[in-house]
Parts: sequence; structure tokens; C-alpha cells
Amino acid sequence: MNASELERLQAENDGLRAELEETNTGVLALYAELDNQAEQLRQASELKSRFLSYMSHEFRTPLGSIRSIARLLIDELDGPLNGEQRKQVDFISGAARELTDMVDDLLDLAKIEAGRITISPAWFELMDLFAALRGMFRPIVDGTDADLVFEDPEGLPRLYTDDKKVAQILRNFISNALKFTPRGEVRVSATLEGDDRVRFTVRDTGIGIPEELQHILFEDFTQVDSPLQKRMRGTGLGLSLCRQFAHLLGGEVGLKSVVGQGSEFFVTLPLALSTEGNDDAA
Repeated sequence: MNASELERLQAENDGLRAELEETNTGVLALYAELDNQAEQLRQASELKSRFLSYMSHEFRTPLGSIRSIARLLIDELDGPLNGEQRKQVDFISGAARELTDMVDDLLDLAKIEAGRITISPAWFELMDLFAALRGMFRPIVDGTDADLVFEDPEGLPRLYTDDKKVAQILRNFISNALKFTPRGEVRVSATLEGDDRVRFTVRDTGIGIPEELQHILFEDFTQVDSPLQKRMRGTGLGLSLCRQFAHLLGGEVGLKSVVGQGSEFFVTLPLALSTEGNDDAA
């Protein structure tokens, strides 16, 4: 190899080295920009969670006062109400209850996003859970043309998980089923899946959900566009929270639905929540 070839190779190496240095500089700048954007997103998410939490807490006190006053009026402690007055007070009470549910959903969302949701597992009987839900929905069902049926969970073992989170999931499923079942039946059941899981199912004979909307129903702020939905207020967070609570409990949610025939929402959970999963979630 002569001197001219060596000089040519040296020049090529110098050129390649310069290109590599320029590429490395660009890559480092890109990493720095990505880190900066990630930090901005983290700060924005933290601000949103703090705002939701603060707003939710601020709304709770006046809403609680409105509900208490409405209850005093309904109980006629300050004198009897005529038919129109009772109708108006019932409307106020119902609206305050719906707003309270929205606030609770927003507060739960803020806690989950901030990683501050607490999972408290304990042993409990499914019969006790169903009895509590049955009593909770009795006043609501009495004012509708739909029947709410709880199948006895005979032969099922006790569960070790957070019964309050399980109840919240089922409350959301049942509330939605009753909203979209003007008349007919909503049926709640629990069955074993394999040796270590239980499946809770809420079936209704309501209006059903179009197939093209089913895959987005468990996303944040999603609602079904229907004449019934236009009469119902909500944040569109209920089913999203069900999905997130189910994941925290080591489970999954899903649905099956046929327009005009009804829907089936279900959550599958382990019979016993693992201690490791609980420590991670808490």
C-alpha cells in the first residue's frame, strides 16, 4: 500500500469519525429532548391529579349538605309536602346523588393516577356481599320496571380480596344495567372459573351495545350514544374505574352484548389476592 492510498484511507476514516460524532451529538440531543418532554408530561399528569383531587374534595361538602337537607325535607320533619313539592325535592336529591357519584369517580381516578389507591384485602362471604348490594339497590329498583335478581352463590368459597373494591365494580355494572334496562331483568351471579378464580356476571335484558362501541367502553370518559344516555348524567368514568380496580385486584373485566337483546358485563378475580400484588398496589 503506497502513501497516497494511506492518505485516502485516513481521510475516509476521518470523515466517518466526524459523521459518527455528529450522529452521537444528535442522538444525545434527542435523548435530552425526550427526557424533557417526559418530565413535562409527568408534571402535567401530577397537576391534573392534584386538580381532580382538590376539586373533588371541595365539591363533597356542599353536595353532602344538599343531600342532608333534601333528606330532611323528604322525611317531612319541617311539615308535610304536597305532591309537586315532593317531586321537586326528589329531583334535587337525585341530582345531588348523581353529582356525588361523579365526584367520587373523579377522586378515585386521581388516586389511581397518583398511585395512592389503597387495597385492603380481607376474608368475606359472597352471600354477605350480595345481601349488601341487594339492600343498596332496593330503593332504586322499587322506582323502575326492571327486576334485580341476585343468584345465591351456593357452594362458593370465601374470598380474600378487597370487598369494597369488588362491591364498587359490581355497583357500577348494576347501575349501568338498570339505566339501560327500562323494563325486564338484571341478574347478578358468581361462578367458579378453574380452581382459583371467581367470575362475577351482571346480565341485563336492556337495549344492548353496538359491537363497534364495545372495545372502547372501558376507556376513560366513554359513554354510549343513545336516547337513554342523553337522559342520564355521568362522567363516563365508571367502567374505566372498574377495569382499573379489577387490575389492582389481579383480575380482568369484559363484556358481551347484542343490540336489542341485552348485555353481559363480567369481572374475573382470583379467589385470594396475593400479598405481593397487594403490596405493589397499595
